[in-house]
Amino acid sequence: MTYSEGSLGRVFVLRLEHGDCMPRTLEEFAKEKQVASGIAIMVGGIDDGSGVVVGPRDGNALPVDPVLQHLVGAHEVAAVGVLVPDETGAPMVHMHAALGRAGHTVTGCIRPGVRTWRTAEVVLIEMVGIDAARLPDAETGFKMLQCFGGRGADEA
Repeated sequence: MTYSEGSLGRVFVLRLEHGDCMPRTLEEFAKEKQVASGIAIMVGGIDDGSGVVVGPRDGNALPVDPVLQHLVGAHEVAAVGVLVPDETGAPMVHMHAALGRAGHTVTGCIRPGVRTWRTAEVVLIEMVGIDAARLPDAETGFKMLQCFGGRGADEA
């Protein structure tokens, strides 16, 4: 484990409109407001056809081959994510969501992009002083969170 210690900065509340795409909308907002790192919480509706990564095809295979599931019908959503810059300095959100409809839930990563159905709300809490980035990892194929500002418990 590695970590980076910081503190809380500004807090933003966003209302997403019908058709707005996450995580792109939040990443563009963060860039505009110069939010380098943050915590994001989302509630609201997600539209039919949105894609969610629901796991790896084979949990032992590398690089990871993700399974993408498309939603059928509008879904309710509760999601949480972490925003840190990628290797170019652009804001990048890693957000997982529970999406429900008619008693059935799909849980997964929204990275491929989900579209807002009617409205969704996002609370973005800025973290300041965080020394971290999402860097490409050749083994997994992911952009992995790398923290540079602290040592982990196993390194102490």
